[in-house]
Amino acid sequence: MRTGIKASLAACALALAACSGTNETRDEARAVASPAASASPSVSASASPVVVTSEGRTPPSEVVRVSAAGVEARAGGRAEASVRLDIAEGYHVNANPPTHSYLIPTQVELTSEPGVTAGKPVYPSPLRKKFAFDPQPLAVYENEATVKLPLNIDASATKGARTLRAKVRVQPCDDQACYPPRNVETSFELNVK
Repeated sequence: MRTGIKASLAACALALAACSGTNETRDEARAVASPAASASPSVSASASPVVVTSEGRTPPSEVVRVSAAGVEARAGGRAEASVRLDIAEGYHVNANPPTHSYLIPTQVELTSEPGVTAGKPVYPSPLRKKFAFDPQPLAVYENEATVKLPLNIDASATKGARTLRAKVRVQPCDDQACYPPRNVETSFELNVK
């Protein structure tokens, strides 16, 4: 009876998220409403990972840390920023692209800055790793991963230093469970010569 109620609540959460306007709400509901969310410790091979709270675990704010080094470029030129993810021991994040469409990929996005246009991020080659909750190895990043972000600088860009901000969307997981997806932000200096 309790399993039926949990499944009904999970289905309701998913339906509400589908109707809401934000991707983050949808992602969280999709993760919470996964088949494994109401499963016992013997999760079926086709179930997605269970979402858990941080009780007794590394706090979500410390599982993935993001940083980026400063870059230089000439007006009218190009540069490449390196956005580094440091992932706590025992955790991973989904690669981009992820193995399955229902998994939430790691995504890097530059916030808008006049005179600077970001190109398509170049994600690192993933590690293929087998987990108990999926019959096939998943494409993940562990320990450290660096995403390259191409930058195009307008010819009319003002010379001098400016601060650019990047947003990284991740869903940290361990070998049995996942946290809800979250955004981690970092900033770095671009010096236009």
